[in-house]
Amino acid sequence: MQVSDNFKKRAKIKSVELEYLSKEKIFKIIRQHRRELKRYGVKRIGLFGSFVRGENKKESDIDIIVEFEKGRKNFDNFMNTVFLLEKLFGRDVDILTPESINKHLKSYIMKEAIYEEI
Repeated sequence: MQVSDNFKKRAKIKSVELEYLSKEKIFKIIRQHRRELKRYGVKRIGLFGSFVRGENKKESDIDIIVEFEKGRKNFDNFMNTVFLLEKLFGRDVDILTPESINKHLKSYIMKEAIYEEI
């Protein structure tokens, strides 16, 4: 019975946290985990989409551009970065690299993005 009650409390707390996740809090969390991100070769992270525009909802994913250090962009570093960010934020994170952005959307996304150096 107590395990169930604890689970309900944690679930409730998590959903409240998700409602109040802001771009400022996202960047604060990123700054707190610079060491882990550097381990995966991350050079800088850009936030774009609903969180930048202030249109995010409780269930919104986080749209991120990741730039890797020269020679460090590989499948393992990319996936480890995805897993780390999803764990930190407790929600889906859509990660793009500058090279992977659709050429028709690139200028719009790059203008909207707010960056944090790692």
